[in-house]
Amino acid sequence: MMGRSRAMNLFVFLAAVLFALVAASTAAWAQMKVRLNWSATAGTQSGFWVAQEEGIFKKNGLEVELIHIPSSSRAIQTMLAGEIAISYGDARNTVQAVLTGANVTLIAGVSNRLVFSFMARPEFKKVSDLKGKKIGITRIGSSTHTAALFALNQGGLKPGDYQILPLMEVPNILAALTAGQVDAGPLSPPTNVRARRAGLSELVNLGRDGPEYASITLVSTRSYIRNNEEIVRRVVRSYAEAIHLFKTNKSVAFRTIQKNARIKDPETLEATYAESSDYLESVPYVSRKGLEIILAELGEQDPKARQAKPEDFLDMRFVAELDKGGFFKKLQ
Repeated sequence: MMGRSRAMNLFVFLAAVLFALVAASTAAWAQMKVRLNWSATAGTQSGFWVAQEEGIFKKNGLEVELIHIPSSSRAIQTMLAGEIAISYGDARNTVQAVLTGANVTLIAGVSNRLVFSFMARPEFKKVSDLKGKKIGITRIGSSTHTAALFALNQGGLKPGDYQILPLMEVPNILAALTAGQVDAGPLSPPTNVRARRAGLSELVNLGRDGPEYASITLVSTRSYIRNNEEIVRRVVRSYAEAIHLFKTNKSVAFRTIQKNARIKDPETLEATYAESSDYLESVPYVSRKGLEIILAELGEQDPKARQAKPEDFLDMRFVAELDKGGFFKKLQ
């Protein structure tokens, strides 16, 4: 009887220890808090929205505070101040920040196309018609700024041939176009869909007709990654899961876009989903070729860009881990 009692006590003790370890592990999993940023009211930013609203962040042990700071340049400044961990960001602006000494890096590729329509008032039929005109963007150093510079350069216009006007948000560019306050500007889904329906001229569809280009990315600081590697790993995994869900479940995608991009019209919703889904990377690597194009552009004025390599701006380890582990194949 005494031996049986001791065995029972030992069993109870071991069970209690195991329970405590599991509880501690669960608590540690649940306590990983992180602040993330989305930077534009666009369908291409749906990854974080879906991950938050469909419980994917939570499933992967993250307690996420999702905030909105418009434009990459402001988001980078906020990251460097330690106020957010990871943000959507424009690759060109991030490369420029690194070249000036900023401690930031690209950790995932959202889209390797410039998902913008360069739209103009109806009287303008080609980009070269915009010499001496006003071009609306959100902010200097934003994805809209990058898209505008690319379209204008391809149309044969150089800095000084036009005036850039920052307007804070993409919908504001459309409002300024229709009011005659600016003459052209880059618009992303759903705003470009609304602009087409309003009769504005689509001078260039950069997503369809533009080059492979490192455009929208996820960005963090190297110091944050070094100190919070597991959080970054879980954010990238959650993002990848959310993009798969977005692409394969239209009801989830429609609900998410409708809420966050504030779309009511079914036709606009359908067009926004189709255009966004086409250009979101299912396996979110940043395009090396796309970075080479950016470095070549910047290298015309900046000797540091001419000496730099794409690898200087990338930390693809988290995407590569998922890829090598068969994560993306399992999703499919």
